[in-house]
Amino acid sequence: MPVSAASSRSILRRLCATAGALSIAALCACTTPPPAAPPPAPVAVQPPAPHQLAANQPTFFSLPNLAAEKTPVRVGVILPFSDSSAGVRALANAMMKAAEMALYDSGNHDIVLMAADDTGSAPDAAGAAQKLLDQGAEIIIGPLFSASVAAVAPLARDHGVPVLAFSTDRTVAGDGVYLLSFQPQSEVTRVVGYAVSQGHKNFSALIPQTPYGDVVEQSFRTAVATAGATVADVERFNPGAGAVMDQAEAVAKSNCDAIFIPQGGSLLRGIVPTLAYDGIDHTKVQYLGTGLWDDPANTREPLLAGAWFAAPQPSADADFVVKYQQTFGAQPPELASLAYDAVSLVALLAPGTPYHRFTQAALTDPNGFAGVDGVFRFRSDGTVERGLAVLAVQPDGFTVVSPAPTTFQASGS
Repeated sequence: MPVSAASSRSILRRLCATAGALSIAALCACTTPPPAAPPPAPVAVQPPAPHQLAANQPTFFSLPNLAAEKTPVRVGVILPFSDSSAGVRALANAMMKAAEMALYDSGNHDIVLMAADDTGSAPDAAGAAQKLLDQGAEIIIGPLFSASVAAVAPLARDHGVPVLAFSTDRTVAGDGVYLLSFQPQSEVTRVVGYAVSQGHKNFSALIPQTPYGDVVEQSFRTAVATAGATVADVERFNPGAGAVMDQAEAVAKSNCDAIFIPQGGSLLRGIVPTLAYDGIDHTKVQYLGTGLWDDPANTREPLLAGAWFAAPQPSADADFVVKYQQTFGAQPPELASLAYDAVSLVALLAPGTPYHRFTQAALTDPNGFAGVDGVFRFRSDGTVERGLAVLAVQPDGFTVVSPAPTTFQASGS
């Protein structure tokens, strides 16, 4: 705590002295106060002790046979290896395998992955983070769930350690937390922007009453306004009810030229016939969707023919999938590529100065990075921007109508 330089001063009293015991006429004289003492010199504030993770420490985890003058790149990985769900446990293990594969592919023998289990709970995630920080982690990869990310963030932030998390919840991003995930906001912005570029100006939407729907509605309204177009109508529906008759009728009357439907599965394939019944001609009104439409079953719905949705460039991850299968004998789950990209990014930045290589400036490089699913870059608020393609649904599969960008640099730059 800073020490105040101000000191308390005693109250000066005037003391009267009598001239004699019998002389009542003697006057009392006030003594002159001594000169005030100078204030004490300010106490020098000691500089803070070196940050725990500002330099290599002998107590940190180390690699065998590593030269004493070298500092390994210690990377903490937090995943729910012991989650109560078998599916989540399988995903966590697959992501760890992908991280190890990226480490091998990097060829950097100074990187060490230190794994910790958050069991899928926030308190355990905090304990896992503290363990990794005590071992000297310079950067943390994970966790997967937003509550765990929120628990890890303040501990990592206190040590100046960035977090590359896999949650899609933007509320936990920022101030050292970067979300390396597939976020629906990017998909909405991409498909709406492409539709406007193709002449569509009047947009309506049928959006499920779900947390996902809340996110995409806000993104939809923002994307339409930013592109200079108009939102004619937004109707929300209960996906559990299995019927959207009233909402579809309202959208059909909105005089729109594009309808955004961020819904997948059989419900999507039930919505478009309802819209047709209400008078929507899918050859004149453009249907738009998100990555939820990336389902081969949609190609068998004639009323979706020509509809557009945003997703990573098809087959962009083909090499990764093949190598993962050859290495581990199984098909990688979709999110495994995120762990691969996280470790690959660490390897790219590893040549920097120890404990100063994973800075905000380095992680938010506007040129971005090349990932398994295409280019991506972190915004200053910790969210991720991805280079996405726009695909059209056709009876024989999905065709690319607007390729994903391969760089974030403006053409000619």
